[in-house]
Amino acid sequence: MHLKKIMVLLACLTLGFISCAKEQKVETPTQEEITKNLVPPKTEVKGPAFLVELSDMKTVMTVNIASKEIIETPKLNGNIKITNKSMDILDIQAVTLEYLDEAGKPIAFSSGEKVANVYSFWKALKPEEVAQGTLDATIPRKAIKEKALGKIEINVVYVPSPLKRETLTLPEKIE
Repeated sequence: MHLKKIMVLLACLTLGFISCAKEQKVETPTQEEITKNLVPPKTEVKGPAFLVELSDMKTVMTVNIASKEIIETPKLNGNIKITNKSMDILDIQAVTLEYLDEAGKPIAFSSGEKVANVYSFWKALKPEEVAQGTLDATIPRKAIKEKALGKIEINVVYVPSPLKRETLTLPEKIE
């Protein structure tokens, strides 16, 4: 009887090991996300009406591990800070980005790429007022894949305020 209990116990253990030993397939990822920082990481552009500061600029792309091909349209992320340097109220409508190669020619998006190179801002800035936000746009594959990117042109689309606020001082004494 004691031998019978040991045999049953061994049979259960063996059955347990056999069922655990089934080959399980582990799926390895086929793609990975690669982040690259732009150099320089911070830059300033000063125009007659604005000071635009970009910081923490980086590209994020999804790449096929086996072929090293970029699968989706790469993204350009970072922070943007706009300061009104004029004496007027300026109504910012949008910030647009244009990607240029070393010769200064635009780098176009290829067919099928997602195009998101306009950042809506919709903010009226008083003189010396600052607006901040995060920049989330796409960048052409060609700019990264062929290392063709020479520079990024930033355009601030704005409407100067038609209203000027003035103070009227009456020189007369009212009694």
